[in-house]
Amino acid sequence: RHLSCPDTETSMKIQETGVLPLLPGLLQPQSSCSTRVANIIAEVAKNEFMRSPCVEAGLIPPLIQLLSSTDQEILLQTGRALGNICYDSHEGRNAVDLAGGAQIVAEHIKSLSQNPEPGNEKLLTVFCGMLMNYSSDNDSLQAQLINMDIIPTLVKLLGIHSHNTALTEMCLIAFGNLAELESSKEQFASTNIAEELVRLFQKQTEHEKKEMIFEVLAPLAENDVIKLQLVEAGLVECLLDVVAKTVDGEREEDVTQLKTASDLMVLLLLGDESMQKLFEGGKGSVFQRVLSWIPSHNHQLQLAGALAIANFARNDGNCIHMVDTGIVQKLLELLDRHVEEGNVTVQHAALSALRNLAIPVVNKSKMLSAGVADVVLKFLQSEMPPVQFKLLGTLRMLIDTQAEAAEQLGTNGKLVERLVEWCEAKDHAGVMGESNRLLSALIRHSKSKEVVRTVIQGGGVKHLVTMATSEHMIMQNEALVALGLIAGLDLVSAEKDFVGANLVSVLHKLLSDEKSAPEIKYNSMILICAVMGSEPLHKEVQSLAFIDVVSKLRAHDNKTVSHQASLTEQRLTAQS
Repeated sequence: RHLSCPDTETSMKIQETGVLPLLPGLLQPQSSCSTRVANIIAEVAKNEFMRSPCVEAGLIPPLIQLLSSTDQEILLQTGRALGNICYDSHEGRNAVDLAGGAQIVAEHIKSLSQNPEPGNEKLLTVFCGMLMNYSSDNDSLQAQLINMDIIPTLVKLLGIHSHNTALTEMCLIAFGNLAELESSKEQFASTNIAEELVRLFQKQTEHEKKEMIFEVLAPLAENDVIKLQLVEAGLVECLLDVVAKTVDGEREEDVTQLKTASDLMVLLLLGDESMQKLFEGGKGSVFQRVLSWIPSHNHQLQLAGALAIANFARNDGNCIHMVDTGIVQKLLELLDRHVEEGNVTVQHAALSALRNLAIPVVNKSKMLSAGVADVVLKFLQSEMPPVQFKLLGTLRMLIDTQAEAAEQLGTNGKLVERLVEWCEAKDHAGVMGESNRLLSALIRHSKSKEVVRTVIQGGGVKHLVTMATSEHMIMQNEALVALGLIAGLDLVSAEKDFVGANLVSVLHKLLSDEKSAPEIKYNSMILICAVMGSEPLHKEVQSLAFIDVVSKLRAHDNKTVSHQASLTEQRLTAQS
């Protein structure tokens, strides 16, 4: 006869009377009352304050000894006792760990899983629960279970006993715990967990059960191999189904399920192989369904749709196909709906998609003709750094090699003014870097005197000089090329800013620095020659010993650099 759970008062009495330290003697394998005693311990340990006393009374080693019994009832009560003592108890877990209890329970689970008798299900559920309590929120104990190869056994159990709700739930919670560790993913990938979870998901009708499976799917789907397995097992159809059923739902659980399913869909598209499989050359039904999310009235779906497009747009082939099939228009309409009082995450996602689509050269002019730049500029007033960052990246991608567009944007005083403002956004390195790069790109791709004038008037020159000292070589180079064009196209107007920003001493540093890349040295010398036409800058060049630095570079092992050094040296000597 099982004792019902002792209330707090009874447990306290048990503790006060000092009965606990007497129990180890009653837990001997040959003792007739060991089942009853194990049951009492299991009940007492349901009270949080009794778990440490159970450990201190030395109950763990004799309980673990009982695990070698063949009697089902003894195993059941012992498993419960150990599981309850481990629940949220650091001392309990440590004691079980020291006595090697997890290994023995894992062996039991393995041998029970070979023998699918209905009578074993209750014992399996208790043992799985015990391991779960033992390892919950504890990385090193989770790693220990993974090293015992428990994952393949649990996956197998899920397949055999999927009709048993209690056991299934235990397996799912255990998977959720273990999947948090990166090291578990490889083991999961070698099982058929994807098929089992999808099959289980298809059977569920209740929200809670679906959520439990989602909680295991999300961490597993971070692994690219498992992403592909889940796609092949048909998870996407399940997710699309959930979306269709919940999109108009008013209940809180509908909102939750819609978010979880659409987020998971986006996650599956982060893997290159899984993404390409679902794209199916742009003919895929999944791709088409996801496209239909963008015009939806539901913000969460708009967001997931835009993120999905951004993920599909990870190679040129997909990008070109998508632009040719009119996706840009859908994204622009979406952005237009979010200009006033817009949803920041949707803005960010739609801009990310446009930025990716603008990478292939053939797409740029098509997207410009579709009016992408005009819509993107509507977000210039945004105060949100993530939106600012994507906006800048999108414009930079669009004008790359597009002279006309670069000139049009580069003579837009409002845009240049905002860029200069963002070049000073010290708190947001990403926005700062992108603003500098766009400022430089407007000049480099337009090669236009009007653009140069607009940048000088807007106060952008000093930022380009600072950008030339960036730690990123690519940014240094972009800055030097833009400064060269400024000097070549309108040195008179730029002179004051060049002097104010100490351009000449910056160039001296770049040329003297051993670490500067060949391109940097080459473009710095070009720029020195370009500024010699200005009286004050020429004086500065003379006052710093440029000739010494430059003559050393004639021996540089890069031919282009050494040749430019000779030319620069002639220029410096001729004008000294």
